Amino acid sequence: MPPPARQRVVIVDDREENRYVLRRSLEAAGFACDQVSSGAEAIAIAQTLPDLMILDVHLPGISGFEVCQRIKRDPQTASISILQISASFVSREDRVRALEGGADGYLTHPIDRLVLVATVRSLLRLRHAESIARKSAEHWEATFDALAQGLALVDADDRLVRWNDAFAQIVEARLSPHVGDSATSLIERLMGDPSFALNRHPQQSAEFSIGRRSLQLSVNPIASRSSGEDKIIILTDITDRKLAEYALRTADKLAATGRLANAIAHEINNPLEALTNLIYLANRSTSLSDAQSLLSRADTELARITRITKQSLAFHRDSQAPVPVDVGDTLTDIIELFQTAAAIHKVRLVYNRAPAPAVSAYPGQLSQVFGNLIRNAIEAAPPESAVVVRVRSIRRKHRAGVCVTIHDRGRGISSDIRKNIFDPFFTTKELKGSGLGLWVSRSLILKHEGTISFRTSERAGKSGTLFEVFLPACATSGGSAFRRN
Repeated sequence: MPPPARQRVVIVDDREENRYVLRRSLEAAGFACDQVSSGAEAIAIAQTLPDLMILDVHLPGISGFEVCQRIKRDPQTASISILQISASFVSREDRVRALEGGADGYLTHPIDRLVLVATVRSLLRLRHAESIARKSAEHWEATFDALAQGLALVDADDRLVRWNDAFAQIVEARLSPHVGDSATSLIERLMGDPSFALNRHPQQSAEFSIGRRSLQLSVNPIASRSSGEDKIIILTDITDRKLAEYALRTADKLAATGRLANAIAHEINNPLEALTNLIYLANRSTSLSDAQSLLSRADTELARITRITKQSLAFHRDSQAPVPVDVGDTLTDIIELFQTAAAIHKVRLVYNRAPAPAVSAYPGQLSQVFGNLIRNAIEAAPPESAVVVRVRSIRRKHRAGVCVTIHDRGRGISSDIRKNIFDPFFTTKELKGSGLGLWVSRSLILKHEGTISFRTSERAGKSGTLFEVFLPACATSGGSAFRRN
């Protein structure tokens, strides 16, 4: 490994004996020295970027004060440390003039050798520290601007300080931010939400759309002793993630519908056969009253087919915005739809329904969640057992809402896999399962500001699993839903 290069010092003095003494002292301390005798030569040699320059004030042609100012004004040479010296300019005013002109230090003759070397080393340490700080700032700035996420710094007075290129690309599509603008006002206009306030909570998060782009906004305090209440705004483009989540939800919905296809066909076939027979008998009947009775029964069977068809379509169609939903009615339709699947597994579906408030929800998404949970319970339950579905009103963490529990008496969930239950593509059904059902269900419940959890037991004679879903009541029922995180 080659030895480290010696730090280079340029000595500028018009007196040769002074240059000699300074050079001997510095070389003995391990420095490499160059020497010149005029201000013009000093300005020229500064372009070679020495580490430090010892600059006499009294020089022929250009004074040391002027040389120092020119070197410090040039961005190329401004980082050179300058130690000014003088035998004639020794007053306090001279020292102040030199330091205000850009000098990093000032010594007067006679100069003690130890003081000279210590001062030079101190100035070089300071220069090295400044170089490291400058490089760190450059690296931070390059990283800040290169991030794909939009970042903006906000001071304690809610004013924009700076932002990176990604933030500018997102915001400038609709707005033109300027340093000192109100950050809250900017975000309100960007989101189209006049109720948003950066200072309401230390940490905030929200999702919104601009055209076809989905964005996530996060506001976090900056952890620094000196930054006060400064914050950082993070804008993340989550369009691809939203599309991927939608594709997975759709895949799970189609898979659930496919698994129900046999049961749905069976449910429709029975009333369809009865409808065909009743119409045939009505056509052959010679009595008007008998024909009307048969057609009335046929109408009942047709209504049954219509109801089954609507229940099936609920897994595919959904509203564009959350609407008040009676969870009890939703579960009634889903349980009826799964009666045939339960009968095939020799399982009874028991439904205990108590009065409960309406929730603000997407009906199709709730049907998907409860359909997943009830189907899983049916498949886990042993023959001749019951799957109990219960709905009731509840108050949790000062929020009124609806609690739905689905309980089976199966073998329970192994302790080895409980932590993975809600992971995407995790399944215990091998090729029969997609591994998306519970992950999608959890995502949809969180979207509704609700919670989903489970309890399970593998003890012999007391085994089983209970899934619990909590949904907050909508505003008209004494609660609220779909609030900003």
